[in-house]
Amino acid sequence: MAYKFEVYKDKAGEFRFRFRASNGEAMFSSEGYKAKASAMSAIDSIKKNAPGAETVDTTQEAAS
Repeated sequence: MAYKFEVYKDKAGEFRFRFRASNGEAMFSSEGYKAKASAMSAIDSIKKNAPGAETVDTTQEAAS
């Protein structure tokens, strides 16, 4: 099984997506979108723009 995005409708009737790892585990999910096209656009944006995303650790305390 490969990594994949799954688009689904939530209980409120909004479109959401989740990203699944190759082992089937859900790694993250989206906010709700009124239109399916908006959810699909968000997926496309992640695919296009996120490969080089930095990781910011906000749990680090400021140095004194």
